[in-house]
Amino acid sequence: MLPFLVTAYIVFTIGIGIYASRKVKTSNDFAVAGRSLSLPVVVATVFATWFGAEAVFGVSSTFIDEGLTGVVADPFGASLCLVIAGVIFSKYLYKFKFSTLGTFYRNRYNRSVEIIITIIIILSYLGWVAAQISAIGLVLEVVTNGSISKSMGMVLGSIAVLSYTTLGGMMSVAIIDLVQMVVIIIGLIITVYFVVELSGGVAPVLNSASINGKLKFFPGDNLWLWLSFIASFITMMLGSITQQDVYQRITSARTEKIALWGSLIGALLYFFFAFLPMFISYAATIINPEFSANIGTDSSEIILPSFVMQYTPMFAQVIFFGAVISAIMSTSAATLLAPSVMFTENILAEYFPNLSDQGKLLLMRLSLTVFTLAVLFYAFNSELTIFGMVESAYQVTLVGAFTPLIFGIFWTKANDYGAILAIIFGIISWLYIKLLYGDEFIIPSQLVGFSFSILGMLLGSYLFKQNLSKKLII
Repeated sequence: MLPFLVTAYIVFTIGIGIYASRKVKTSNDFAVAGRSLSLPVVVATVFATWFGAEAVFGVSSTFIDEGLTGVVADPFGASLCLVIAGVIFSKYLYKFKFSTLGTFYRNRYNRSVEIIITIIIILSYLGWVAAQISAIGLVLEVVTNGSISKSMGMVLGSIAVLSYTTLGGMMSVAIIDLVQMVVIIIGLIITVYFVVELSGGVAPVLNSASINGKLKFFPGDNLWLWLSFIASFITMMLGSITQQDVYQRITSARTEKIALWGSLIGALLYFFFAFLPMFISYAATIINPEFSANIGTDSSEIILPSFVMQYTPMFAQVIFFGAVISAIMSTSAATLLAPSVMFTENILAEYFPNLSDQGKLLLMRLSLTVFTLAVLFYAFNSELTIFGMVESAYQVTLVGAFTPLIFGIFWTKANDYGAILAIIFGIISWLYIKLLYGDEFIIPSQLVGFSFSILGMLLGSYLFKQNLSKKLII
């Protein structure tokens, strides 16, 4: 019964996406929904930016393993990212009507910076989207009691998401996000209700978490732990600001004011509801101590779905897994769409100067299909956990894309040379530490890369003067 109902929900979701796709007439509709989204839809789509596999499975399992210290990146860093991005994109970039962030880099710097940073951002999406696809496979495997393997579930989930995203683009993603946000919220609240009844209340769960050190937020006196803590925090908070899907969802708003308030409200909702999967997962280890045997292993990610399957009635299972699939599919759709739009707009379009708008729309859809295949390949071959895949995705954008964005907006002296050196210094220093020392270097590799990226921007802009009269200065 459960597999049938979950399948019906997926089909229903695809149907909504296909229906919404009727409004897609141009590449602008496909990329940013024609900048027509109302406040409720923007709130929903911003909320859905982060509420995916990492929020449901990755963050909850990391909380069980490491407590609040381990989840500083998400939801703390992730929520602040939406706040900062909302302010920056609505107040400084919305007025330019760019379809992609790559277009900003071209107008503020040059074509070379646009191409390099576009490639950096596209590559960063591999880990993030792979985490969503991996989670879809995990859910379908649990729901069907292994009748559908995780690998087959990943393929089927990819096909489902690809179907409506290819047709409707951001328009379909936004409408589905609104429906799915409602399902997510209802599903989590109902699941928490059953968990509270089984555990004897909220207090016993929080008391147990406190006794076991899970509610400790700061890392203590160890310098290395503090540096790792800060690195994780800024990686998610700053590194993900340069993600195209965050930009798309905020700038798809009908007005600048809606863009700002949609991002702020969406961030607040995400921060609150991201704690519910953590609460449910930890309570599961109290209700059934056998679940604790999975702590510290990759299988801790299945504690939450396994608990729901064993301890809640059928209707609660349907609502919970509907909520989970809603979360994953909404995030998957947006994170497949974003790099595909960037690749077409900022790389391919330059080589087809006479390309019509309908031709560009076709290229976006073809790019989306190719990127989906690349994500599946990465997901099948990655040994990282869901949370690990997501967190690693943002290191490359932190060290390679964030500095040129922020300096380009707020520092009038930033120039092409500074941007190029920021990218080179940031990427090379990050890779050098990461590949040579791994996690054993005294300073986390992304902090090293971020620092060198800022140094590169300052050196390049001061040492190599440039006439900026024809550049976009905000």
